[in-house]
Amino acid sequence: MKLPQRAAATIAAVLLTGATGMSAAHAAGAKALPSVNMEATVKAAQIDPRRADTTLTPGAKASVLLVEQALRDRRLLDAKWVDGYFGTTTVDAYAKYQKSLGLSGLDANGLPGKTSLTGLGAGRFKVIRTVEPGARLSTGGGFVINTRTRNMLAEAQRLLGRDLQLDQGSYNPGGDPTSAGTHDGGGVVDISVEGMSPATRTEVARALRRVGFAAWVRSPEQGDWPWHIHAVAISDTDLSGQAQHQIGDYYLGMDGLAGRGPDDGPKVTIRTWEEYQRG
Repeated sequence: MKLPQRAAATIAAVLLTGATGMSAAHAAGAKALPSVNMEATVKAAQIDPRRADTTLTPGAKASVLLVEQALRDRRLLDAKWVDGYFGTTTVDAYAKYQKSLGLSGLDANGLPGKTSLTGLGAGRFKVIRTVEPGARLSTGGGFVINTRTRNMLAEAQRLLGRDLQLDQGSYNPGGDPTSAGTHDGGGVVDISVEGMSPATRTEVARALRRVGFAAWVRSPEQGDWPWHIHAVAISDTDLSGQAQHQIGDYYLGMDGLAGRGPDDGPKVTIRTWEEYQRG
């Protein structure tokens, strides 16, 4: 039966309205997903395992809880550890999740990366304030660093008004035994201080800290190495486990060495590269 033209138009309008309503409802449902702040979550994953207590990293609890609940539902984390504290148990559980995705090496280091975190949150949460190390690059001196580290170094050089020379780069597993594995992953560099006065060394370390590095002037008295500046990019998701520990200790006021002594570097407000860029 052929419908009258007016009736057909009315039915079409109803169908269109219904479809639009369904689309709007679907969009509203997507928007209703809670958010995981990746910056805060990664920060907690670096700091919490180094604490002597279970103090939570400020601003991270809600995001960490969502991550832990997702790990629990995948039977990778016992319910008793769903507490907003990204300690060693949660780091281990996250590393197991990364390995379940077929990842290995630095991609399964227990630090939430953008891809793995987005996958974990599918249908559960959306990821905001993402952190990405970027592609690996070769420097003029033949060292390897990633794009994020390069940009951070460039900004530190701008602040200082001078170029910096690397003694060691990143992604250098076993390259220097005195580094204790800190250079095995990304985000870590050693900077030459040849020809610098003590005051200049301190100014370089201060500039590096301002842009988001944990940076210390290292002396021969501290280890089997020459004078240099050791710099670790906070929240680089390619960090080796040892470098992650140095970041946690930096936030907790320590010097990043095995003895966990007090921080001997210039005092600045601790910021990640992303926080520095936002001002």
